Amino acid sequence: MSAPQPTIVATSGGHRVGGRTKVSFDSLVHHAIGRSGAHGRRPRGMYAGTAIGDAEFFTARMSEAARVAGFDLTPLHLFPMPNPEDVEGAVLEQDVVRVTGGSVADLLAVRRVHGLDGILRRARRAGVVPSGAGAGSIRWFRGGTTDSSGPRLRPVTNAPGPLPYGNGVHHDVDPGRRPLVREPVADGTLPGTHRTDDGVGPVHRGTELVEAVGEQAGKAAYIVRRDGDSAVEERIEPRRLPAPPS
Repeated sequence: MSAPQPTIVATSGGHRVGGRTKVSFDSLVHHAIGRSGAHGRRPRGMYAGTAIGDAEFFTARMSEAARVAGFDLTPLHLFPMPNPEDVEGAVLEQDVVRVTGGSVADLLAVRRVHGLDGILRRARRAGVVPSGAGAGSIRWFRGGTTDSSGPRLRPVTNAPGPLPYGNGVHHDVDPGRRPLVREPVADGTLPGTHRTDDGVGPVHRGTELVEAVGEQAGKAAYIVRRDGDSAVEERIEPRRLPAPPS
């Protein structure tokens, strides 16, 4: 099965502390699986930890979370070399590809070197649902904000994503992110930008924003648009997702 239309669920969330595990998949991950159309079998997901250097401890946590959730998980490692011989074939076997947070700059550079951008474009057209959080969310857009180069947030404008917008993540947990999104949108450095509080994800079908979904009450998504020499912001109330199976 595959998504009936190219769909992206790029978020500022999806993980929570587990009961018997370090990490559990929260509602946003389950929603991405649901969007893929997978049913009647165990869903297949690929986890890409490129943005944190393929840290083995976190791959283990994701694998354990997938086992508890009833998913089959395939880790994609690019350090020190790609772990599958046929990377494109491995990607195309999945229902969802989820990219973790971390360094946006390192993620974009390493994936470009290994030709992942073209592979992921083809996978999306074939019905695989791209997903991710933080840096792994920005990757699906044209740019966003990042602290990859140091504590001071900077705009990044060279993301290869199919969505023609900027992406602002972690809006409610870092006070520096809000002005850093508004300023580059106002001066044209970033295109119109979709921002999210932690625990919220916009859902795009094709390149159209069809809804925002969330794991927690009181959180929101936002659209920031250029208006002359300034930026205006529209709040979008997300649809609250049901809690994942315990």
